[in-house]
Amino acid sequence: MSHFDTPDKKIHQGRNIKRFREMLGIKQEALAIALGEDWSQKRVSLMEQRETIETNLLTQVAEIFKIPVEAIENLDEEQAVNIIANTFDNGSIGYQGNQNCTFHPIDKLVQLHEEKIALYERMLKEKDEMMARLEKLIETK
Repeated sequence: MSHFDTPDKKIHQGRNIKRFREMLGIKQEALAIALGEDWSQKRVSLMEQRETIETNLLTQVAEIFKIPVEAIENLDEEQAVNIIANTFDNGSIGYQGNQNCTFHPIDKLVQLHEEKIALYERMLKEKDEMMARLEKLIETK
């Protein structure tokens, strides 16, 4: 057997999601909001502990992170270390004078923050509307 793929290579998809989330500076709460109303920080935490994650959920997370789904499916321990090391070596941080900076994690963070604010504003508006309806109900009695 002369191929390099070792079948016993452990891929832990939940841990890979956690790794990418942390590299992108996204909190579990923000990922939960991006995944939808059925999600909570606790549910994201539980997902990150699972070795295998269903394809549709992997696809959704990959889209949120703006990374190929294969990165989550195939990343092993060794590759993860290399990716993290390269993140600091390839000029993406920008302190080496390299003009090839990639700011998309910041953009994503800003977008998630704006979405969270929009969500809070919607929730406050709905709460205010509900309070107004309750006050009308009380007044008519």
